[in-house]
Amino acid sequence: MPGSFTQRYKATFLECLIIIGLALVPLFLTFPYRVNIFLSYEGAYRLYLGQTPYKDFGTPLGFGFWLMPALFFKLFGPSLISLVKAQVVMNIAAGFAFRSILKSLQVQPGIRVLSVLVFALSYSFFNFWPWYNHSVIVYELIGLAFLMRFITASFNHWVRGLQLLAAAFFLFLSFFTKQDGGGLGLLLALALLLYYSIIEKKKFDLLIFIGFYALVAIAFFWPFSKYGIGYWFNHGQAPHSSRLSVVDFADAIFGESQWLKFYLVLIIVLLIPQLKQFKAFWENKQLVLFTLLTLGIIAEAALFQVTSYTPPDNNIFYHSFAFAFIVSMLSQYISFNLNAFKPFVLGAAMVLLWWSGTYWKYIDRVFAKFLPANEIQHVSKTGENVVSKHNFMINLDSTDVPTSEWIFTDIKGFEKIYMPASTVHGMERLIANVKTKFPQGAPKVLNMTELTPLAYAVPFNLETGSNYPLWYHLGVGMFNKQLDMFTAKVRANEYDIVLYEYAPTLNNFFPFALRTELEATYQKVDTFLAPRRPTNATIEVYMKK
Repeated sequence: MPGSFTQRYKATFLECLIIIGLALVPLFLTFPYRVNIFLSYEGAYRLYLGQTPYKDFGTPLGFGFWLMPALFFKLFGPSLISLVKAQVVMNIAAGFAFRSILKSLQVQPGIRVLSVLVFALSYSFFNFWPWYNHSVIVYELIGLAFLMRFITASFNHWVRGLQLLAAAFFLFLSFFTKQDGGGLGLLLALALLLYYSIIEKKKFDLLIFIGFYALVAIAFFWPFSKYGIGYWFNHGQAPHSSRLSVVDFADAIFGESQWLKFYLVLIIVLLIPQLKQFKAFWENKQLVLFTLLTLGIIAEAALFQVTSYTPPDNNIFYHSFAFAFIVSMLSQYISFNLNAFKPFVLGAAMVLLWWSGTYWKYIDRVFAKFLPANEIQHVSKTGENVVSKHNFMINLDSTDVPTSEWIFTDIKGFEKIYMPASTVHGMERLIANVKTKFPQGAPKVLNMTELTPLAYAVPFNLETGSNYPLWYHLGVGMFNKQLDMFTAKVRANEYDIVLYEYAPTLNNFFPFALRTELEATYQKVDTFLAPRRPTNATIEVYMKK
């Protein structure tokens, strides 16, 4: 590949190869059951069935997160593996949105390709399953991509109007996926548009964007206003609890966030020469937009890690933006040209080394087939006690089942997913029991477990109602009002079967109070492991006495 990346097609080909190639990898893999994926499945399955959010089920989020998974359920069937396919498309969309933003900012092709590689490795590649804390950022990036095209490209008024409308739509969809990330994305967009309006003296564009955003918001909210969306949608009001805590923000930013602070310090150092000539800097539209965007993304990541604390690495979308900005600035001060072949290859090698942790575990699996890991020794040949990184701690958890011992099942909805043998056999017993005791039709089931595809596999009908929660985490997905409702139904023996997941280390992940009621009212007929890692939770099957 001699020559320079100034030839447009070379950079474009590599970017497409990186974005699409890495995104397609999950299609060739099998997966262990993913913790918390029950929520992705449940919302998508209800939409797949034609249920209406807030009318048939309540959720403290908007339903933007479930639109893509529900579409893939329609295309490929309501199986867990369909969620993986949906995430492939989300990762591709995120990669091209990021690329579009860098193109709008006129980032050099070589730097752009390396930045896309950083984005794919650091943020997309290991996200095999859809999750709202990831989808919210994907929709935000798509919205920002349209916004940056509106700000930087020259089109006629109609095209620019459509770009601004698309930006408003996807930025609101981000908010309607997760309020914190979507709200921060909106503030970033407003900051970019405010600068653009001032520098270009086009004050109405900012107002038009706000108007578009308001219209999209009304279009989403208004149809559900009669179904209690105000009760469910969390904006910090009771019965919801706010996650805005100055102490938590301070702890996360000053006590942790090493990469965020490192990037921030380096960016400030690189900007000092530019700020000495502030008027020239202010009039350099491309540089100011790039600076605002990068600093805004870093600020968003700093706050997002507190308001959306699971999983702990869901805010690492900032690495690629910081990398693109820092390398672009360094290229002005240091004599290197990443558009040339040798510097680019060296840069790519360093990026691959930097983010080797995201792909090494998959390479290691291949190596393990030919080079088995050394057997863990506890006593040397001379009889001395051996202490190493593999055995310096003693595992006293006798219930844990390592994923190497998990198995596959042909139960509908769970294809290509492996789980503890106890889980698989427990589901098989449940299905056999239902066929025996309810030959005439589906039983009435309350499924308070992570095995939400059982509704499709058994099958049984899902309860509906504006007061019915999508998931059962007390204080997050449901509240005391819903707990009282379920308690009354259990006392009245309204359910034929209740599946309850007992996770003692989690704070009312499934309400503990309801388990007490079940033990008093129903008969426990079976218990098996929940598909968690580690396997520290059990699924209990209750039937009418």
